[in-house]
Amino acid sequence: MVIADTTFVNLKDYSKDFIYDMKYATEDNFLKAKVYDCAECFLRLKTVKALVQANKDFMKKGYKIKLYDCYRPLSIQKKMWEIVSNPEYVADPKKGSIHNRGGAVDISIVDFKGKEVDMGTPFDFFGIEAGHYYTKLSKEVLSNRKFLKKVMIKNGFNSFDSEWWHYNLKTGLKDKVSNQKWDCK
Repeated sequence: MVIADTTFVNLKDYSKDFIYDMKYATEDNFLKAKVYDCAECFLRLKTVKALVQANKDFMKKGYKIKLYDCYRPLSIQKKMWEIVSNPEYVADPKKGSIHNRGGAVDISIVDFKGKEVDMGTPFDFFGIEAGHYYTKLSKEVLSNRKFLKKVMIKNGFNSFDSEWWHYNLKTGLKDKVSNQKWDCK
């Protein structure tokens, strides 16, 4: 059976080489609320293919991708908007985000022992220090961010200037906002 590139699939079915820390399936996030029923990473197949290839590139250098967020159903986006109705932090569900299209991931990288690489700020830190163009950081942090961005761009993603962790598949903006849900296993 051929699966269309725009079909939603579970990343775990395509690679076991990722580390998962799905923040919105916990209260350990800027919302301080659990908004996902379970910690699954669904994305459109084309996003999964690009992400698996990026992870292979990281693995050649001794790292793996750690995932914080993937596809987000529109109903979850609405729930997030109810908690934080500020477009600087949460996309307005009337427009939707690329997360709602299955083309965005929030990530970092870890070494093969599972130690997270220092990116200068935690995930979901919304100060200027989290931006790609903020340079008042150590050489190590600037190098780590540059490495993350370089590999992701090479594999078909664009960075989001104000969040070092957020990457959009370049072709993902064309997809429709979705409210497809997944079953928790």
